[in-house]
Amino acid sequence: MNYYKPDQSEIKNKLSKVEYYVTQQDGTEPPYVNRYWNNKAEGIYVDIVSGEPLFSSFDKYDSGTGWPSFTKPLDDVSLVEKEDHKLFATRTEVRSSIADSHLGHVFPDGPTSTSDTKTATPTGKRYCMNSAALRFIAKEDLESEGYGEYLTLFDGKDKA
Repeated sequence: MNYYKPDQSEIKNKLSKVEYYVTQQDGTEPPYVNRYWNNKAEGIYVDIVSGEPLFSSFDKYDSGTGWPSFTKPLDDVSLVEKEDHKLFATRTEVRSSIADSHLGHVFPDGPTSTSDTKTATPTGKRYCMNSAALRFIAKEDLESEGYGEYLTLFDGKDKA
């Protein structure tokens, strides 16, 4: 699949106001009232702007923050981390590598053992993402949506 960043007029027409605010203006959506914070379905999460694959449901966990949280990205090249000095302390902002969408932040307070989470790989990191920056593609839709190569992530895994 060919991932790219559309021009600004296409992005503005494609996204809702909150999606545009989060991804293009470095915004943050409210906790607990966003579409994926409590999503437990199997699948992958992609950048809502470019479609670039970012996270797997197997690395998602309930961080208690009200935003979807992951222990790691799908690969080492899909995300760009930058220092963020916009609030009270220095944080690490997470952006998508192709569309440069603002996704959220990564923190060093994620799970460190398998007892902390049922499915996520413990890395000690918490990728706290905005639902508005993501599109979820359910496991059963991966092939039809052009993400069939990611079906192997679910071979032999049971998220019970």
